Amino acid sequence: MSEPLNWDRDGRHWPHRDASRFVTSGGIRWHVQVMGRALGTAPVLLLLHGTGASCHSWRGVMPQLADRYTLIAPDLPGHAFTGSVRDAQMTLPGMADAVHGLIQTMDIAPAAIIGHSAGAAIALTLVQARYPDTPVIGLNPALAPFPWPATQVFPAVARLLALNPLVPKFFSGMTRLAGDTEGFIQRSTGSRLDREGARCYATLLGNSRHARGALAMMANWDLDTLDRALPGIANPVLLIHARGDDAIPLSGVQDAARKLPDATLEVLDGLGHLAHEEQPERVAQLIRAFLEARAI
Repeated sequence: MSEPLNWDRDGRHWPHRDASRFVTSGGIRWHVQVMGRALGTAPVLLLLHGTGASCHSWRGVMPQLADRYTLIAPDLPGHAFTGSVRDAQMTLPGMADAVHGLIQTMDIAPAAIIGHSAGAAIALTLVQARYPDTPVIGLNPALAPFPWPATQVFPAVARLLALNPLVPKFFSGMTRLAGDTEGFIQRSTGSRLDREGARCYATLLGNSRHARGALAMMANWDLDTLDRALPGIANPVLLIHARGDDAIPLSGVQDAARKLPDATLEVLDGLGHLAHEEQPERVAQLIRAFLEARAI
């Protein structure tokens, strides 16, 4: 297992480095970026990235909303520059509890929670348990369970991979040797990234500790429970999905939108799973319109 990413070395040229701070909460040292209006002077938007990513994935969206909001984007536990937790805590409820602890430590009250992919599942789990009125925006949300028997196989395989200390090292080593992060991202997500995004993902995927965090998250994911809970989540929800997403089928997002009592679905053409990184201005406009319609 490689050593954790080092902020002074690996984060030297991280997007919006001047917005970064480190916060200790729940025994975890969190890397958090804070941008926009000063805390206490504007509505707070909490942004949660997806599996295998980091707060860098919001690098284009955050400046688009910084004139009106305070934006807070942490690296999730086990990812990038945030510390790890026990594998038993890498469940949906465990991650939601950890994020809730961070919210309490930072003494903030999110006016809305925005999540990408698995971050959307965390956001919905979080509001279900803690914030019954807070709007949620899910970007290319990972909400639909795998069809049986995939639901039995994939978590088990991810668990075995995460438990084997050689596997994350192998994955990260293959990424470094291949030297084709942009191609890998495009093949797996359907998205084309700019050079800065590709550089960040190369740093992340080349670190076996980060890879293990992503695998542990996948190994402990239970979307069946969330799927059954969707009809009881009455929060206003905006789901934004890209038709070219090669990672998450549109049909699963449409099904989630039907189950949620107060959900709107926007479908974007010509983009992939990382649509918010490909066209941050377009995604930010949808976010802003949804929030302003609710006087946020």
